[in-house]
Amino acid sequence: MTYDAEEADGRITVRYAGASDGTGPLTLGQDNMIRCIRRDRPEQMNQASAWPVPDGTTVPAAVDALRALVERHESLRTAFPPGPAADAFPEHQQVCPEGEFTVATVPARDRTDSELDALVEELTQVDVALPLDLAAAPRLRFTLVADGELVRRLVVTACHAGVDGAAVTLLIQDWLALAAGKELPPATSRTPLQVAAQEQSTQGRRKTAAALKHWESILTTGPTTVFAADGITGPPDGLAAVLLRSRTAAADLETVCRRTAASPSVVLLAVFAALTAHRADRTDLVISALSANRQRAALADHIGTLAQDALIALDTAAGDLDELIGRTKSASFTGYWHSTLNADKVWRLIDEVSERRGARFARQVVVNDLSLAIPEALSDARPAPTADPELQWLPDQPVPVRLMLNLLRTTGTLEFALLACPQVLDRADTERFAHAVPAVLAAAADHPLPLTELAALSGLRPVTRTGDWHRVGADWIDLDAVRALLAEALGPAAAAVDLVRTDDGLAARIAAAHPDLTAAAAHRAVMAALGGRETATAPHHYTVHPSPDALPPVWSALPVLDEGSGRDG
Repeated sequence: MTYDAEEADGRITVRYAGASDGTGPLTLGQDNMIRCIRRDRPEQMNQASAWPVPDGTTVPAAVDALRALVERHESLRTAFPPGPAADAFPEHQQVCPEGEFTVATVPARDRTDSELDALVEELTQVDVALPLDLAAAPRLRFTLVADGELVRRLVVTACHAGVDGAAVTLLIQDWLALAAGKELPPATSRTPLQVAAQEQSTQGRRKTAAALKHWESILTTGPTTVFAADGITGPPDGLAAVLLRSRTAAADLETVCRRTAASPSVVLLAVFAALTAHRADRTDLVISALSANRQRAALADHIGTLAQDALIALDTAAGDLDELIGRTKSASFTGYWHSTLNADKVWRLIDEVSERRGARFARQVVVNDLSLAIPEALSDARPAPTADPELQWLPDQPVPVRLMLNLLRTTGTLEFALLACPQVLDRADTERFAHAVPAVLAAAADHPLPLTELAALSGLRPVTRTGDWHRVGADWIDLDAVRALLAEALGPAAAAVDLVRTDDGLAARIAAAHPDLTAAAAHRAVMAALGGRETATAPHHYTVHPSPDALPPVWSALPVLDEGSGRDG
């Protein structure tokens, strides 16, 4: 063991000394992730994975490489001290010049490779559920599985406030070189402190302001929910997840890309959007793309977290897939360009728009492009597919969305994970959706594919709306759900409620049981009860009448006590 590491009880304490320190404001990505970490469960925010280990790597060599990794990158040595406000939210980042971290060691014993893989999976699931202290560095946690002095496996858990998926890929590349005894040139990518300074500059503030306007436009005019149909109730307990791998689909994808002059990410996003729109029985979509800032060349090699959504508004009413690919290219570029955001302002904007519209935006459809973030060494180390395509069910995922596509690999073998809420796709339809992706690529390889052929290719039927459904603005609304919302929100304050469809939206007529009920009070009560109701909306106009002598009332005969939208201003 090297001179500045101590081992006891299966834990190695490693001391490090970096060449830099500093304090500065949070980056927008750090701010966003800290808010998420303080709100969500650790397993939703941590990233745990097995890193490849060069043959012959010893425990001392691995410890030296991990120390060098921590010393090399400021983001790994960054702490977020509690701030002075009542909620102690951090106000700045602090790069620690020196400190120590712990490497856990687990004996490999006589386990076979498959048994070691099972052990790693167990260690990963346990470790990902343990929080990492925001106020302490480093932003990674390490576990070595060793056979004596020989390292067989390395498990790393990363804090999302320190690094995102793409940064982990870059760290793995550094780790492989360092563990093999190579010397790396000085790091040249922007540090988090430098990113924060750029974001706080005049140009950076202009970019952030433009992004907020882009979001406001989509939040104000686009659909608040994509999936609104029979059977959509409250948030799901978990999403079914299926992994598909196909070499043939990768070859077809390459052909489509070459024919349409589009990237694999754009083509797959267009295919995903087409199938989603077909299933949702609508043509206007709002899609959230995770870690969108990684699309910018200046930040492609950044070791830090750039985890901010791009909001993509896409009209899928195209004649064929080629036309939709062209639209997707433009829409995704616009979304990615406007993804540098102040998370606090975004959430306030969402609240303000929700109040105006009477419906809250639900992030239902998500794409997460990890195809450039997963090292080929990790993908190549997995067993080859046993079928083409190969479908494998994964454990359910606790993700608060309705449909999510994780792109894992696009060259050589197409790999993606599809996560589906059972209220949107049951397991059979989840398989149909997953199989439809390679089927669409195959059909579009040689010529433009008419989108009218999606139904036959996918076997998916559009959702059904058999109740009292109406298109209100950009949203499909279940009027029965709105009536239930009004009944719960107003309770005994209303003797009777009537809902009317007008050219301007929905109007509620309320026979008040209490004389102090106003349009504004009614709207506040409705908005307070709206959470989780993705098929309902608040009325756009309220008319409050005195309590009638008899029920049901003759509304036209009742005097008006108050009326209006109930919204401020």
